[in-house]
Amino acid sequence: MELSWLTKLRIGAAVATGVILIGILGWPIAAPTEPFGAVLGGAMSFGGAISLAGLAFLAGFMAYFLSWPYGREIGILAAPSGLGIWAVRSGNMAGLIQLNATLAQRQALFAMLKWEPIFWLAIVAAGFFGVLLGEKISQPKHKWGETQKKANSKANIYLSAAIALVVSVLIAQFCVGIFAQDVRIFDNKLGSVVAQPAIGQIVFAVLVSFGIAGFVVKKFLNAGYIWPIIASSFVTAFVSSTYVKQDTLQHLWHRWPTVFFSNAVTSILPVQIVAFGTLGSIAGYWLAVRYNYWRKHESK
Repeated sequence: MELSWLTKLRIGAAVATGVILIGILGWPIAAPTEPFGAVLGGAMSFGGAISLAGLAFLAGFMAYFLSWPYGREIGILAAPSGLGIWAVRSGNMAGLIQLNATLAQRQALFAMLKWEPIFWLAIVAAGFFGVLLGEKISQPKHKWGETQKKANSKANIYLSAAIALVVSVLIAQFCVGIFAQDVRIFDNKLGSVVAQPAIGQIVFAVLVSFGIAGFVVKKFLNAGYIWPIIASSFVTAFVSSTYVKQDTLQHLWHRWPTVFFSNAVTSILPVQIVAFGTLGSIAGYWLAVRYNYWRKHESK
């Protein structure tokens, strides 16, 4: 079940569409005013957010036709790929914290970042809607969700979805905490603190962690990649509620430089979590599909 060169070209075209429209042409929408500043959805104007959603929608729509007849499966890569360029070009959390020097400013910063992934998830969703519009135009008689409904007719869909979402959050935050570690130093109150990871390490950690989540929910729960993708918007909130409480933040502020964090996940920007989390979830899902196919046909 190897990918053909034509399928690889389709994937490349979908990714390139998002990179060009969002990552390059859309960069002025998100470009920080400070040198090495971080990309934040909360710093965008309302008009900028609408423009970004429009670019994501257009990227998904174009990617659908560029990757046809597998546009539904491949076109969804466009929007997160474009955001991935922003995530790489962005500054890091340590630099952002340096700009919020007081304890009160840091508390306000983490309170804002706690739910920011929902904004980036909405941008990814806009790209998905572009794909769906492309599908509706090219296949007007296709009944959305009919196949999935039949496949899950005997299952408790809501329970399965809830389990897949919780499992994805737990797997992703645990694995990111392992893979995104930099220098770790003992702390008598927190147990240890971890230094700001490099961008390459962040990309690797988030991709692999959500890839594992996508693989697990498909292999063992037979759930789609939508749940680990949605989970990417909850990982930051979950970790912030656990590791960035007021007393923890106060301890870090008093005892440690700004490059140290109580948990590796808190050193990763929301745009980085959602962009690479989405790509990793999709990759993990299809890896599980490929693994199941191999077990069924080629291992005999």
